[in-house]
Amino acid sequence: MLKVKIENNEITFEDAAKEYSKCPSGAQGGDLGYFSKGVMVKPFEDAAFEAEKDVVTEPVETQFGWHLIKVTDKK
Repeated sequence: MLKVKIENNEITFEDAAKEYSKCPSGAQGGDLGYFSKGVMVKPFEDAAFEAEKDVVTEPVETQFGWHLIKVTDKK
């Protein structure tokens, strides 16, 4: 599982995003920038706003597929 590889420092979150993500943000290491509530689809948003800083979430399923989320900062 990719999350385990990230947690075991076998691959960084950013490199995993570049290699495996189908989202345009993958090219930027998965960086979506800052976003407020009401912008992302609900399951993704809920997981992102509940996530602890610098901890990769459990996989989150949306209508766009499966996601791992790593919040690096909150405002």
